[in-house]
Amino acid sequence: MAAPLIAIVGPTASGKSALALRLSRERDGEIVSCDSQQVYRGLDIGTAKATEEERREVPHHLIDVVDPDDVFSAVEYARRARSALADISGRDRLPVVVGGTGLYLRALLEGLFDGPSRDEETRRRLEELAERFGDTRLHRLLRHVDPEVAARIPPSDRVRTVRALEVYRVTGRPMSEHHRKGSEPLRGYRVLTLGLAPDRTKLRRVVEERTCSMLERGLVDEVRGLMDRGYGPELRPLQAIGYREAVAVVRGEMTRDEAEAAIVTATMRFAKRQMTWFRHQAEVTWFREPEEAYEAAVRWLG
Repeated sequence: MAAPLIAIVGPTASGKSALALRLSRERDGEIVSCDSQQVYRGLDIGTAKATEEERREVPHHLIDVVDPDDVFSAVEYARRARSALADISGRDRLPVVVGGTGLYLRALLEGLFDGPSRDEETRRRLEELAERFGDTRLHRLLRHVDPEVAARIPPSDRVRTVRALEVYRVTGRPMSEHHRKGSEPLRGYRVLTLGLAPDRTKLRRVVEERTCSMLERGLVDEVRGLMDRGYGPELRPLQAIGYREAVAVVRGEMTRDEAEAAIVTATMRFAKRQMTWFRHQAEVTWFREPEEAYEAAVRWLG
């Protein structure tokens, strides 16, 4: 008999974590994070990780599993997350997957091909091309060799564009072809995917409040501590929203107020991209209010 699995998705600050905690408390659940930033140790305030008290009350998985300078892929996430699901279900508890990283959820539920290892020489040449001619030129090259994948990657996302071109140059086949032939979907579970889509005005208010709270709780000091430990601002985790602005404050390139405004603007843009992804990539039942999603989950669980 297939084990139940609930996934909760949606834009940042939409109430996903609170809903996951409520369901887990009331239905003997454990939370599996689906957030590409929460996997990193030391990035706590800016990633809105669960508190120590919440983690003692409800077990959390896939949080604090690698250091900021470690390479961590969607394929590796899926491997570890599937192991966590098997462990949770094997103890007759409910796994609740929660987060806003769409690629990670897709890797977990549908599978991704285990692509070739990093080819540093190929990456160097692609990075040099981007530096010389710009990200748009690099993305245009991807559209030529793999229009299917290029349609899912914004021209500004150099990291994913470089990876897709790297796969093509190393294997001689586009990444889209690898995806179709190499993915192995998750088996043994019946899945309910709930999406939270709050009114944009309400979402902005929450984002503003959360951003202010993060800065008051010491986001800039958190980043300063990471940099003092030798982690450079060029690392991918420190290029994420909130962290890159905090880096600018540490460097004296931005004031706290400027950083706060920039984080809110970038977060709202990111939230829009998240909604676009989930509406096109996953089978999601959407709700405006967390209470409605909670009631739907309870009915589904029976």
